Amino acid sequence: MSETIIDTGTIEVQKDLDARGLNCPLPILKAKKALAELASGEVLRIVATDTGSVRDFQAFAKQTGNALLAHTHINGEFTFWLRRK
Repeated sequence: MSETIIDTGTIEVQKDLDARGLNCPLPILKAKKALAELASGEVLRIVATDTGSVRDFQAFAKQTGNALLAHTHINGEFTFWLRRK
């Protein structure tokens, strides 16, 4: 199963975050810290394995105003593209 909002191949990524093996809330906390290191408009790509991460990152984006550009689920890994506001 794969879900994407836009073509992820066209997204220019400034920073990658490997959150595989981490459970809630660690992927969100690490993403928050990584986003703080980016300039407005830059993109963070996060790879996570926590099954709750889709719901968590959707809520995180809504609460913080950062844009969740896309997310995919392939072979048990969830990838998220967040653009810093």
